[in-house]
Order: sequence, then C-alpha cells, then structure tokens
Amino acid sequence: MSACVAFLHFLAAFALFAALAVELMLTRGTLDAVTARRLLVVDGVFGISATVVLLAGIARVLWFAKGPAYYLHDIYFIAKMALFAAIGLLSIYPTLQFLRMRPVLRQGGTPALHPAHQRRVRLVIHVEATLVVLMILCASLMARGVGVIGG
Repeated sequence: MSACVAFLHFLAAFALFAALAVELMLTRGTLDAVTARRLLVVDGVFGISATVVLLAGIARVLWFAKGPAYYLHDIYFIAKMALFAAIGLLSIYPTLQFLRMRPVLRQGGTPALHPAHQRRVRLVIHVEATLVVLMILCASLMARGVGVIGG
C-alpha cells in the first residue's frame, strides 16, 4: 500500500506540473472559444492534481513513511509545505481569470482576456512552475535527511 500511495503522490505531482506547462502554452496567444474551454479543463486537472498531491502526501506522512515526528523536524519538509501553500495561493488568480470566461462560453461567445491580465496570468504560472521545481529540490533533500533539525 505504501508504494501505491507514493506512486499516486508522484503521478499527481507530475500531472500538476504538466497542467502548468499546458496552461502556459494555451495562454500564449489570442484566446478563442476552444482554447478557453481547454484552459478550464486543464485548470481543473491542475486543481484535482494538487488535491491528490496534498491528500496522498498527508497519508504518506501519517501512515506510510517515517511519521510526522520525523518530517515536522525537517527544514526541507517545512519549506516544501510552504512552497506548496504559495503555489496554491498563486493559483487562485489564473483560476479566477479562467472561470470568468465561463458565462461567455455558455452563451456561445469568444471570451476575451485583457492583455494585461493575460500577461499577469502567464507570469503567475511561470512563478508557480518555478516554485514546483524548488519543491522537487526540497523533496529530494528531505528524502535524504539533509534538513533534519537537531539530527
């Protein structure tokens, strides 16, 4: 079971990063109705992936790995959790921008994302992707016990 939860955790993390990459590609040019619909789907995949990463990670910490006492005394685990929280908070802005397109899409129109908002969305997604890379670095250091406080 431990290996299955770890696999699910990693798979969801890869899906999360892939969703960010696809969002970057889809927000590159002018939006049309098809692209807007795809953005909504991909952003949903991002949200589901983030939820699975979180739940599987909690399960790993509590029941399948070294236990909370170990992880809560590891500076890289704490940094990883802070980065995950930052990514979650940052993701609110693009999600809200994408959700604002829904009513226009329902009416059969082509949604418009103001160029300044589109640039901001792309910037936020770039920052999120960078933070994911830093999270991976923290995970690697954490897995090797590099940041254990008092150890």
